[in-house]
Amino acid sequence: MTPERSERLSSVLNKRQLNLTVVLENVADPHNISAVMRTCDAVGIQEIYILNTVIPRHKKWGAKSSSSAAKWLTIHQFDNAQACFEALRKKYKKIYTTHLSTDAVSLHDLNLTEDVALVFGNEHSGVTDELIGLCDGNFIIPQVGIIKSLNISVACAVSVYEAFRQKSIAGHYDTPQLKGEVMEGLREEWGFEEED
Repeated sequence: MTPERSERLSSVLNKRQLNLTVVLENVADPHNISAVMRTCDAVGIQEIYILNTVIPRHKKWGAKSSSSAAKWLTIHQFDNAQACFEALRKKYKKIYTTHLSTDAVSLHDLNLTEDVALVFGNEHSGVTDELIGLCDGNFIIPQVGIIKSLNISVACAVSVYEAFRQKSIAGHYDTPQLKGEVMEGLREEWGFEEED
């Protein structure tokens, strides 16, 4: 690995955020998943959760839309909602779904500087009632058009960039969040050479 490449990867690792994640529930189109991965990488999200309870486990992602983002992320796949949420609750204080409901709050009213997981449902029916029941609340992306929904990858991008904005203001990108074994594990996974 060249010194320039090593410096670039170190810079990326130093911006990675461990207190923000995305959960995709039964998202069928691998290109949508790949587009989400690319956006997550762009804002420093290191791990994402993919929950498939009614569709088969994904074996590959849409390479063109991800630009190989999957190889830089930690991807957790589940086929059981309870198991997925047990894992999430160990790391994240709040879990919110994108869901049009009477109790939904605006994305801009969420505190995305705390430990947060954002859940996005599938392309046709959204987040299931089971997951809505497991979450801490629902949010909507403010819109003024006729159509009240966005493509899954667009909705995710808008949401995580709001988190990026809030976290940037709070200084979360100024100090490395990854420590110890987590940092070393990713350095090894990303192919850093042993330093003398």
